[in-house]
Amino acid sequence: MCKHVLNAQVAIRAPCCRKWFECAECHQENSDHPLLQSFDMTFACKKCKKCFRKDSREFEESDEYCPHCDNHFVLDALTPKASLQVEGEDVRKDARMLKDGRVRVDGERSIFNVKDAADRLG
Repeated sequence: MCKHVLNAQVAIRAPCCRKWFECAECHQENSDHPLLQSFDMTFACKKCKKCFRKDSREFEESDEYCPHCDNHFVLDALTPKASLQVEGEDVRKDARMLKDGRVRVDGERSIFNVKDAADRLG
């Protein structure tokens, strides 16, 4: 799993060392050499586990999908963000941390009460 791009759908083969990486930043962290830039890119789909090549000079809208399983691999990258959350005990033991989204209805509040409408209407 890539720690730089949360929704990575493909792995990329680096043309310089012929190793598979999730993104260019993963290659930079794990290698002692810069990434060799190339127009011919080799991908491995994470859904069907099959490899395919794409020429980035002739990249069209139909090239955003895996040719084997039609997995859409060109997505907006989601980067991890720091967040502060409260951790509690196991909710099966103590459910006080859970918020109940249901709303209690205390009955209809109306000037017309349906229960005794026959008496009021005559």
